Amino acid sequence: MFITLHRFNANFRRKVSSIKLKLGSMAFGTEVFSYHLDAAFFNEIGPTEVRRSDVEATLEVTRTGETSFRLSISCEGSLVIGCDRCLDDLVHEVDTVYEIGVKLEGDSYDDSHDELLLVPESWRELDVAPLVRDTVLLTIPMTHVHADGECNEQMTALLSIHAAEGLSDDLPARAQPDVDGGNEEDACVDPRWSALLKLKNK
Repeated sequence: MFITLHRFNANFRRKVSSIKLKLGSMAFGTEVFSYHLDAAFFNEIGPTEVRRSDVEATLEVTRTGETSFRLSISCEGSLVIGCDRCLDDLVHEVDTVYEIGVKLEGDSYDDSHDELLLVPESWRELDVAPLVRDTVLLTIPMTHVHADGECNEQMTALLSIHAAEGLSDDLPARAQPDVDGGNEEDACVDPRWSALLKLKNK
């Protein structure tokens, strides 16, 4: 008869940099571990878009056989990242679950399978921090901006002026307005650029 045991990690809100599972000594059944993930956790390996973090991660590890396990990673909370439009803080809500099988097999680590992670039989523990980190970071969309009307208006205006200056610098000579106010060259200004040029000349 197979009995599932639930074991809860007492250090519920401890800050972590690594999350090591002792697969070799894990009993049959399910063990549950909980961690609090701050911004340092996401930026330890290299800089990311995360400015602040308040995310709770729950790991359920089930030993289903002598060399096989089932891992479920649930993450819920929020990240503070930058808005692509105004650069101000933007709150990104996190609520995601990732599940994968783990098997002790062979002599090499292999994560090329979508639903199975192969770990060398000689490994007594497995650091799943990279899996947890990716599970959360992959929820951030490629483009992240505030909802309409919520951006920092002053910063948006400054960025618009800066963009206009960069565009006008790239215009061909014939599209640049005549500094002496000549009639012929003024007529050559592409109307698509006129609004941006007005911003630059203010």
